[in-house]
Amino acid sequence: MNWHGWTWATGLFLIFVGLLLPLSGCGGPSERRQFVTLGTAPTGGAFRPVGDAIASVLNEFRGESAWRVQSKGTMGSQQNIRELDSGAIQLAMSNSAITYYAVRGEGAWEKPYDLRAVVTLAPNVGLFITQKDSGIRTLADLKNKRVVVGPPGAGFEMFLGPLMTEHGVTYRDGEQEFTPIQATYSEAVSLLGDGAADAAFMGGAIPTPAVTQATTTHDIFFVPYEPAIRQQLIADYPFYEEMIIPAKTRDGKPTYRGMTEDFVAMNVGSMHLIASASEDEELIYQITKTIWENRAEIAKQHRAGLSINEQNAARFTGTPFHPGAIRFYREIGIWQDEESESVPQPDEET
Repeated sequence: MNWHGWTWATGLFLIFVGLLLPLSGCGGPSERRQFVTLGTAPTGGAFRPVGDAIASVLNEFRGESAWRVQSKGTMGSQQNIRELDSGAIQLAMSNSAITYYAVRGEGAWEKPYDLRAVVTLAPNVGLFITQKDSGIRTLADLKNKRVVVGPPGAGFEMFLGPLMTEHGVTYRDGEQEFTPIQATYSEAVSLLGDGAADAAFMGGAIPTPAVTQATTTHDIFFVPYEPAIRQQLIADYPFYEEMIIPAKTRDGKPTYRGMTEDFVAMNVGSMHLIASASEDEELIYQITKTIWENRAEIAKQHRAGLSINEQNAARFTGTPFHPGAIRFYREIGIWQDEESESVPQPDEET
């Protein structure tokens, strides 16, 4: 190649490199991570549609951010936590009670998981139901009974364990004082109907479709929580919260057939969006900001978006918040709980 040919080839090369530079990710963290995967859950519950809604809004309103968020169906909280830990996903839906134990390496978890909360979402309003003629009138009556405790692998034992044990029915591996039945909520309705189960735990938003189905097809009794025990659980565990199920909806119709007065239930672990503690601070800041500024769009796709508000979004449920989320919540003036910035050590009270 002569000198002129070499100069021509070099010029083309330099032009090519110049065109590539803006695409090389030399800017902020959103450019360094083009793809973000958000773990959700199987279809049928709230995690999947809420995660899909968040991913959709993050993509539609990303502005100058270069991310592309893809929601991924998983088996739920436990798988999501393990995949965050391995780096297979970057965001995840989880039940705050299950995350609480994961960050401490307690319960079913073999080690502490370094996770952080991004936004607290809708409550998981839980209650026990039984047939009216079952003879069960208190949670203590569940001893020696067959009780549906949720689908296999869901991790419900992490929040049902202390709740049932404090009511006098031990729920620990190998020490159960009742017969746990693993089944979905819809399966639980059939099991109650044919007598294969004496009672069932159900949780979710109000009204919960499976509870509506149960009360439509059976005469149902709502098993109450003991007031003193309920208050002690709320004091001992940050993921528990008192919730009132109104007897009637805003349009004056019964929330559930047969419910004639307000029922004092419990939030047994809000759904929340979480990330690894090592995730880039600026990325999480921008994601939190985008979710907050477009929360009405999320609410259009799922009512859980209504819980992204001043009272709830930064509410501490036992998992410390990510620095990127904390920075944004401080900017808009809703950050209050300084304890949400650190993980309690094993010898600290929680």
